[in-house]
Amino acid sequence: MAEYDYDVIFIGAGPGGYVGAIRTAQLGLKTACVEARETLGGTCLNVGCIPSKALLHGSEKFAEAANGTLARYGIKLGKVELDLAALQADKAEAVKGLTGGIEFLFKKNKVDWLKGYGTFKDAHTVTVAGKDYTAKEVVIATGSSVTPLPGVEVDNDKGVIVDSTGALALSKVPEHLVVIGGGVIGLEMGSVWRRLGAKVTVVEFLDQLLPGMDGDVRKEAAKIFKKQGLELKLGTKVTAASVKGKQATLTLEPAKGGPAETLEADCVLVAIGRRPHTAGLGLDKIGLDVNARGQIETGPDFRTKVDGVRAIGDVIPGPMLAHKAEDEGIAVAEYIATGVGIVNHDVIPGVVYTNPEFAGVGLTEEQAREKGEIKVGKFPMMANSRAKTNHEPDGFVKVIADAKTDKVLGVWAIASLAGTMIAEAALAMEFGATSEDIAYTCHAHPTHSEAVKEAAMGVMGKPIHI
Repeated sequence: MAEYDYDVIFIGAGPGGYVGAIRTAQLGLKTACVEARETLGGTCLNVGCIPSKALLHGSEKFAEAANGTLARYGIKLGKVELDLAALQADKAEAVKGLTGGIEFLFKKNKVDWLKGYGTFKDAHTVTVAGKDYTAKEVVIATGSSVTPLPGVEVDNDKGVIVDSTGALALSKVPEHLVVIGGGVIGLEMGSVWRRLGAKVTVVEFLDQLLPGMDGDVRKEAAKIFKKQGLELKLGTKVTAASVKGKQATLTLEPAKGGPAETLEADCVLVAIGRRPHTAGLGLDKIGLDVNARGQIETGPDFRTKVDGVRAIGDVIPGPMLAHKAEDEGIAVAEYIATGVGIVNHDVIPGVVYTNPEFAGVGLTEEQAREKGEIKVGKFPMMANSRAKTNHEPDGFVKVIADAKTDKVLGVWAIASLAGTMIAEAALAMEFGATSEDIAYTCHAHPTHSEAVKEAAMGVMGKPIHI
């Protein structure tokens, strides 16, 4: 009789857990994955990355038809109407296809899906739906959940004060949507409903949008979103909220103190961030603590202080990004199976999927300057021939390099395809490229990516098209 039921059990089937489970099985280990949802894929595939991108894309198509953009290209339409139910159905179809695809991959790779919530009985035993399962290694991959805002109670069923899950499922376009939080989720969802016809007000505690991104990107973001019709209330905090019928009333105050004001809306989105989801795991039963931020601390091989228990993804320190969790899932599988795994946490790109997109990898200019002398090259998208042809003038590409070695330290971009363009920068940085390496790499013409080349040329003081 085997000592354990499995070699490895992953708790959570989000991007970290499902990818890790598949990779572990590929490496020849008997693997199971615990998941309580009816579908695999976690928050990202079910109520996060994937459905939000479906709505973003659909809302962009609607806006092109409704605001005359298509007419500019000689595509003449009659009266344009929104069928929100059809848009939501398209979103659901995308989610269904991708979550079903993961279930197929589990079967293909012989990963057992243990359906239910997992809780530790001891370091090598996980209880799921009343049954105990043992494993030599258990990997916590339970992701994150919405951070609540004191004084503002979310009730997605009523549809007045919602979180990101509720904002994805609205059955009608709000007349006035107030977004609390000027980060990635708030701006993406605000953009969707603005394009579909809502008045949108963004309330952000800090004095700039997109915390954590490069300073130039944050400044430009405010200009772009204002131009798109979003009202921005920066340096402002929400101190209370009340709901009467289908109307919410918020109490706002300046972040630095001052007189209060009220703001009414028929829909409020609370999007102030996410926090590690460890509730119900029974960490106390195995003597595992979390830090002040609610995260599980791990070593470079993702081991916790409890032998046989590892953790990856949103529950450990680092950016809460699906692709970070995926890379950690692969790495932890390889650590367990071979003793060697690789994740370069210094080269993890981040993207805001608005229109234009905002993307970055590596250090911001502010962070780089704190570390030493740097050189910066910046190229505007309005001077890029493909962006100009496509009537996409907003944004720029910025390359930050070490002044002595010319090694690329960070790249930031605002462009319609910034999320795709940033992959080149991440690859370059992964291989330790210099700005000269990028500048002397031939880029196809005409493409948006030529802006990356020109920004790199700007580091050396010789861009061609400006």
